[in-house]
Amino acid sequence: MRIGVAGSVGNDHLMTFEGKFKDSLVDGALTNVSLSFLVDSLEIRRGGCAANISFGMGALGLTPILIAAVGKDWPDYDAWLKRHGVDTSHVKISQTLYTATFMVTTDLEHNQIASFFPGAMSEAREIELTPIIEKVGNLDLLIISPDDPQAMIRYSETARQFGIAFAADPSQQLARMDGREIKLLIQGAKYLFLNEYELALTLQKTGWSDSELFDQVEIRVTTLGSQGARIEEHGKETINVATPKERAKVDPTGVGDNFRSGFLAGLSWGLSHERCAQIGSLLATYCLENKGTQEYRFNKDEFLERFTEAYGNLAAAEVEPHLHPSLIG
Repeated sequence: MRIGVAGSVGNDHLMTFEGKFKDSLVDGALTNVSLSFLVDSLEIRRGGCAANISFGMGALGLTPILIAAVGKDWPDYDAWLKRHGVDTSHVKISQTLYTATFMVTTDLEHNQIASFFPGAMSEAREIELTPIIEKVGNLDLLIISPDDPQAMIRYSETARQFGIAFAADPSQQLARMDGREIKLLIQGAKYLFLNEYELALTLQKTGWSDSELFDQVEIRVTTLGSQGARIEEHGKETINVATPKERAKVDPTGVGDNFRSGFLAGLSWGLSHERCAQIGSLLATYCLENKGTQEYRFNKDEFLERFTEAYGNLAAAEVEPHLHPSLIG
């Protein structure tokens, strides 16, 4: 299955605040907020939604096609992703700008306050999908993850034009996009990925009811944090998938991206949506247990052991044939 992953590539600045954000918020005084948090740690890691999704797919033995705009500081990151199975040959490299920067502070309750500077990502609107399709052949699925909003809308328009199944994953860009832009992105998607808050924000900005939003897509996947994920498909029973037991809660950054990685891997292997969500949930758990979105490691035996523990022998037996013995995760 040939899967294109369009979206951001960035450098993550991950900070930890050893307190609770809510303790610094004053009821009735939220219209004029001026706060500064003294953080206890700062780590710089590779990130970006499309890069995270692609890395996770590569960790499971797939070869996703990364479609993104990156900066002139790209070579080291490029080598890293190639080494982990990602096809980066269609990435647009800016001649003047640096790769995007994501800055996030996480408190003791895993609440986050984040900022994102697009840098070279702003040039994603210049990427044309048609030449890529001509080189690699028609894509079986295109996931449109957070990126320059104009680029995201163009990707969905091109997908509809070529009859390419696509997954809309607006995520963090929902705050920046207006209702009209969100509608242009989502309409006709085979899959729609949102978390609970993003679902509520989408309904608010588009003016659609929940059922009207669902009618725009074939399958809606809603991640529910520690409660797992919900998969809704027209004419079928809703599927609810729980999360595996984590060994530690280190940092939630990139958890949603890695869920998508596993879900897409399951689709590529021809597995049911329940199995797809289970694979995604385990990959998300690996991410949660580490500082950084691409820092987890596992081998085939370990992955299967944890998958069996979480979802049972039958589920593991369906996944096992698709896991390559040399998984490096």
